[in-house]
Formats: sequence, C-alpha cells, structure tokens
Amino acid sequence: MQDAVFPPETLEAFAAAYPAQPVKLSHRLLGHPLLTLDALASLAEALPDSEIEYNPGKLPIGIRPEDVPGSGLTAVETIRKIATAGSWVALKRIEQVPAYRELLHAVLAELKDVVEPRTGAMMQLEGFVFVTSPGSVTPFHFDPEHNILLQIMGSKTMTLFPVEDEVMFAAPVHEQYHLGLHHRNLPWQDDFAAKGRAITIQPGEAIHVPVKAPHWVQNGDEPSVSLSITWRSDWSYAEADARAFNHVLRKFGLNPASPGAFPAQNRGKAMAWRAMRKLKGAA
Repeated sequence: MQDAVFPPETLEAFAAAYPAQPVKLSHRLLGHPLLTLDALASLAEALPDSEIEYNPGKLPIGIRPEDVPGSGLTAVETIRKIATAGSWVALKRIEQVPAYRELLHAVLAELKDVVEPRTGAMMQLEGFVFVTSPGSVTPFHFDPEHNILLQIMGSKTMTLFPVEDEVMFAAPVHEQYHLGLHHRNLPWQDDFAAKGRAITIQPGEAIHVPVKAPHWVQNGDEPSVSLSITWRSDWSYAEADARAFNHVLRKFGLNPASPGAFPAQNRGKAMAWRAMRKLKGAA
C-alpha cells in the first residue's frame, strides 16, 4: 500500500483521544478492491465457517445470545443479496487470508507511533468486516480490543457509553467476561440511553472505539460495509488479567477495587493472575 490510509489530521485527532476516548476520524480506503461486495463474498468462501457470523438484522438493542434467531441464507448469499437480505454478516479474523493480512498490517502500522508509547506493543492484530442490510441493528455489547471501525459503504450510527460506569455494569460482569463466563452481548435498560454518545459515520469516516466501551450500532438506509481493525496491548491485557484476579479475590469474600482506568497500569494484579495460571498449568 503506497498511499497513507490515515491523513495527518486524523492521526492528530487519534493521538488526542487514544486510548480512552471515542473520536470520529477519516480514512482513504474507499474503492479498495479487497472491500467490494464481490471480493467479500469470495473472502467468505475462503474463511473457515467458524470465522463467519450472520444474523437477522431486525434485532432489539439488547438481546441474549441464545435468543438471536437463525438466518435462512448462507453468508455468501447474504453478502450478494445484502440490499434485501435483512441481515448482517461478520467476517472474522480476515488476516487468515494473505491479501487481507497485508492490508490489515499496513493500515495498523500507520498507528504505531501513537499507540506503542502509550499502551505498549501492538499485539494480536485482527481484522473484521461487517456487511449489513439497511436498518439492521448490532445489539448492545463490548469488546476487549482497541478498535477503529472504518466505514466503506453506506452509513451507520454507533452509540457508545462510558467504559468505567459500574452503575451500568458492575465489576463482576467485566470479570466474568474476561474468564469466558459472560457473552459480549449486554443487557439493555432504557435509562442507559441518556448516557450514550451517538456518532454517525459515512463512507471515508471512522470511529475509534476504546477497549470495553459498551456500544450498539444502527445501520443507515443503504447497505453497509465496515472494516474493523483491532489490536491488543500490554495495557489491555493487564486490565483483563487484573479483572480475572479480582474474580478470584471475590471468591474469598473480598470486594476488590476495579482496575484503574488508563494510564493506570494494573501490573500488580495482572502479574498475580499470570503467576496463578502458570502454577495451575504446571500442576
């Protein structure tokens, strides 16, 4: 990739927000041959079935994963008929296909000078593509990665909520999530709405989504294609491991303090959890 995907003003805005604040950005990936609907249908054929998720688009903001109904179309059929399919498809970990790995790594490399001095090395580089029918909803959830969502086709509105608001979600919800005991989908309450910040992105625009920021997404009136570029960091792993260690402390009747927000490093509890895992693995 010869031309920079992120213009200088975007890197400045990203630097002002990273890692704790959502921010609207811009990008130059429009028209990229790997991100057309035909190319993405071929990508769906190339990826393992386990890396493809597709759902009906008319979902409520909050829904339990076991209540999500199945789709009557295959992923490839859904992508080719996305204007009328009433569905959304997630193509996960696209870096398994070499051309997409090259694209993902080139785009993320543009962010290293901002990211690594603050949160450490960029690790577990992963890409996700979302192909979405008009009006579809991605339910309320959070994710463990640093993430920038780049809009390629159509529009969508993401409503984001404060990361550290434990009135919305108590600490045990975060702890269980990092131990694989809680699905990414979150229960919705109507009184949450007042705490949300809605950001609409059009083709050529993007959103920086902080680690674990709860959010839900409403697609616009046209079919949508979005590329999510994600990474983990020393900081995000330490937060996750500190949460896991707190879960252990809670089992002993303690009420541990939650990990500190960035720039707190949370190394003590993270190292304790890693030592426990190592001892358990050696037993």
